[in-house]
Amino acid sequence: MNRKRPLILGLVIVILIIAYYLISPLFIVKEANDDLPEVSYGMMEAGVKVEPVQKILSASLLPYAHDVSGTVSVYDSMGQKTLRFEDFETINSPDLFIYLATDATADEFVNLGEIRATKGNVNYEIPLDVDLEKYDTVLVWCRAFRTLFSYAELKE
Repeated sequence: MNRKRPLILGLVIVILIIAYYLISPLFIVKEANDDLPEVSYGMMEAGVKVEPVQKILSASLLPYAHDVSGTVSVYDSMGQKTLRFEDFETINSPDLFIYLATDATADEFVNLGEIRATKGNVNYEIPLDVDLEKYDTVLVWCRAFRTLFSYAELKE
C-alpha cells in the first residue's frame, strides 16, 4: 500500500499540471490596440511617391467552436499587406494561432503566428509572397486540439 502512495501522488500532480495548462488560459484576456497600418514617413521624406494605405479585403468573423466577434481586414501599404482584426473578442486557449488558409480545414495554410491578443485591434504582417486569392480564409486555430475557433472568408 505504501508503494502506491508516491505513484498516486505523482499522477495527481501530473493531472493538476495538465489541467492548469488547459484551463488557465480561459481566464486570461490578452488585449491589444495596434494602430492602423500606415506609410513609412521616411519614404515620404525621401521624396518617394507614396500611395495611401488601402483596405483591399474584409469580412466578419464567424464562430465555429467558440463565440467570436469582430471583423478582419487586409490593408495594403505600398505592397506590404497587413491582416487586421478590429473590435476582436474571443476566449483564450493554449496554442492559438492565426492562419491564412485555402479553406476552414487548415489543410493548406500560411501561419501568421501565435495569437497576440484575444480582445481589441491587432495587426499581423502578411509575407510578401502570399497569394491572397488562394489563401482567402482567416482562421483562429488551436494547434493543441486541432480545433477551429473561428474563421472569416475575405472578400473585396
